[in-house]
Amino acid sequence: MKHQAKSRLATHAVLIFLSVLALLPFFWMLLASFKSLPDISSPDPVPSSWHPENYLAVFRQVPFARYYFNSVFISAWITFLVVLTSAMAAYSFSRLQWPGRDVLFRLYIATMMIPGLVTMIPNFSLMVNLRLLDSYQGLIVPAAFSAFGTFLLRQFMLSIHPSLDEAAEIDGARPWQVFWDVIMPMAKPGLATLAIFTFMGSYGSFFWPLVMIKSEHLRTLPIGMLYFDSQYGRETNLIMAASVMSVIPLIALFVAGQKFFVRGIQLGAVKG
Repeated sequence: MKHQAKSRLATHAVLIFLSVLALLPFFWMLLASFKSLPDISSPDPVPSSWHPENYLAVFRQVPFARYYFNSVFISAWITFLVVLTSAMAAYSFSRLQWPGRDVLFRLYIATMMIPGLVTMIPNFSLMVNLRLLDSYQGLIVPAAFSAFGTFLLRQFMLSIHPSLDEAAEIDGARPWQVFWDVIMPMAKPGLATLAIFTFMGSYGSFFWPLVMIKSEHLRTLPIGMLYFDSQYGRETNLIMAASVMSVIPLIALFVAGQKFFVRGIQLGAVKG
């Protein structure tokens, strides 16, 4: 018993140490957001004088609230569409029987090996031809489909026993009803996991909005914060203040979906 207690204590100590290491950059960013610009270069992480007005300065210098709205709005739509399209594709690849299903799935998953920079120019040309340049639609539509999301949800749906489908079909349910009323409720952990991954990825996206957006009122947070790093100098204290405010939705999302996130990761890897 004593040996088990010591082993558990050592494990907790290591986990706490690693957690502190992981949180150090965030704590540094938080403290730096209260420093003056000359104080940023100081090796002391604690500000010599506190400047909470840095947060108000961010809103005074740029339309930060608009950038905030754009990032959340675009990320929410991308997340909704990715979860919906990936769930439909995963259901087809995991529960329905049709010729060439497994071959097509392998080809679809193989697209994950293609770097995003390779497809950026074709996607940009397509958006230009569709006249979606410098618009919300141009940012949302290309990101509305995910091979990774399909793979993740397919793995999760394979862990759901087929007898549930059979029971629903005996009761007269059609494939769409089986998908919506049976599989989707049971796949909530997988859906939540994919939603968190997708929102975090789209929320921090930089290159695609940089290429697509020209108008200031459509800029997202990563693009808007470039204002503080210009040819006239870098306002690191304001960058840190803006960064602290920008991570709040991500932290809130992760805390809210932590239970589903952990369960989805565990169950999604049960069956291949």
